[in-house]
Amino acid sequence: MEGLEDTASWLGWLALTGGGGAVVPFVPTRREALDLVFRVLNAGEGDIFYDLGCGDGRVVIEVLKKFPVKRGVCVEIRRELLEEATRRAKLEGVDDRFVPILGDFFEVPLRDATIVYMYLLASVNESLKHKLSKELPRGARVISLDFQVSGWKPVKVIGARGGWQSTVYYYVIGESDR
Repeated sequence: MEGLEDTASWLGWLALTGGGGAVVPFVPTRREALDLVFRVLNAGEGDIFYDLGCGDGRVVIEVLKKFPVKRGVCVEIRRELLEEATRRAKLEGVDDRFVPILGDFFEVPLRDATIVYMYLLASVNESLKHKLSKELPRGARVISLDFQVSGWKPVKVIGARGGWQSTVYYYVIGESDR
């Protein structure tokens, strides 16, 4: 029973559906998965990179270190995780382009995003797809780790297809979502 209590404590932030709480657990993206993401990212100086549910900010921070994007936006509903992300961005020297947003990604405007990264659940991707199609400009890229956006046709799929943090789905607004 003690192991279950420890697990329950660790997962205390798990999916609170409805009522404005978190809808996905914080599961950090592994380094190997980031390498897959970077294979399709192709980000440049004019890009604004968003991570929806950014957790401790590791993906945004690594993007800011590796690519010359204009800004990296870290959207997170859990205050303690966003504070950790902000602290890490400063420590890594990318805080001048790091934008923390405390809020629900369903309510945060995405109109200026040119790249959106998501490591969410299939059901959350399904709920987000209308918002993404409506708010993102034509040509914006959506990158989803492990979970497809149902009804959208990926431009690229890389990875092992089926393992944990091993498949990247790459979509382009105006192509994939039609």
